This record gives sequence, C-alpha cells and structure tokens, in this order.
Amino acid sequence: MISLTRRYRFPASHVLRRADFSEQENRRIYGKCANPNGHGHDYALEVTVSGPLDPQTGRVLEPARMDRIVESLLVERFSHRLLNEDPLFREDVPTAENIARAAHRLLAPPLAEAGAALRRVRVRETRNNSFDYGDLR
Repeated sequence: MISLTRRYRFPASHVLRRADFSEQENRRIYGKCANPNGHGHDYALEVTVSGPLDPQTGRVLEPARMDRIVESLLVERFSHRLLNEDPLFREDVPTAENIARAAHRLLAPPLAEAGAALRRVRVRETRNNSFDYGDLR
C-alpha cells in the first residue's frame, strides 16, 4: 500500500469558549484563547491518502485531483474566516483537534469517490502544536 500526503495552508481565526461555561470556566480551560474577540492562525493542513497504485499512472491519486477536492471543500471554506461561524462547529469548539476531525469527515467521502482512502488529517496550528485525526498506526 502506498500513501500520498499533500500540504495545504489557510489563515483563519477562532474563539475557544463555550456559551454554557462561565467566563471564569472558559478562562480556566482555554486560557487567553477564550478571548471573545478571537485570534488567528496560519494553519497548515496535511492530508494523507492511501490505496493501490493505478497501473496506468503509477499513482495512488493524481495530486491535482486531490488538490481540487481539498481546496474546494476545505481551504476555500475555512480560509480568512472565523471558524466559530461555520456550521461544522455549531456543536463543537473549533479547537485544532476538532478542526482535524471535521476536516476528516468532510474529505473522506469525496476522496473515496476519487479512489483513495483518507488515512490521516494533520492540523498544524502553531510551530509547537499539531493534531492528527484518522489512522494513527
């Protein structure tokens, strides 16, 4: 089995807080990231797919096709946005962990339709923090 990983970038902002928590509880759990005015990141997103090699092309998936899927469904949707306003985060705080999980749910079906299995989504939020969702073997 061969894997293909592509990297994408998008700037976005978020507020880490829950409406059902008090101000004190939000500050305790999310620290300065609970600021109601929000803050932004230049996110890096890595998407890994795997599958058998196409005997004609010698590829798991054409990189340009993968780029079109990820760009149109995720990067364009999240780029330069307040993630809290996206319906994907109506029930969830848009932590990087939840961004990775939402990205996986969003991308898995169209990538499967393109012939590749989505194995992992990695969201790099800062130089020191990255979060993986998917097949973590």
